[in-house]
Amino acid sequence: MLGSLARKLRALGFDAAYYKTGGDSGLLDLARAEGRIVVTADRSLAARAGSRGVSAILSVGGSDGERLGAVARAAASRGIVLARGEPLCSLCGGGLRAVPKAEVSGKVPGSVLRRHRLFFECSSCGQVYWRGSHWKKLMSLARRLDQRKDVADSGRRAGSSSSC
Repeated sequence: MLGSLARKLRALGFDAAYYKTGGDSGLLDLARAEGRIVVTADRSLAARAGSRGVSAILSVGGSDGERLGAVARAAASRGIVLARGEPLCSLCGGGLRAVPKAEVSGKVPGSVLRRHRLFFECSSCGQVYWRGSHWKKLMSLARRLDQRKDVADSGRRAGSSSSC
């Protein structure tokens, strides 16, 4: 249910995993094993997480921006510092590396190749990114996050998971 939020968190530099398969029990076991915080919109899952010794944050709001703000506020109220790193692949969470324009020819639409000079490729899955309109929206969200005192550039891992 929070796949879009998980993708944005990764693009913003958070180590966020999205749990797509299995039930709540498997999610909670994985979160405990990896030291992750479960971010969910499911109130009962959040309560079960707490009873099993797993940190959980309830994500509320109609948009990903609202949900991210709710997560930041909930983390701050519990003394959890959300740590942003370098942007990650929004699909798989792999690291991004700058690549020459010539290397992405044939991997992106010709119009994108003509309009942009800077490209990034995921070292894990090969997904190619560029700084288009979606990037600008993400950077706007990042600036709003950076203005908050409860989001840091490094520190504790923040994981985003969901029961759906």
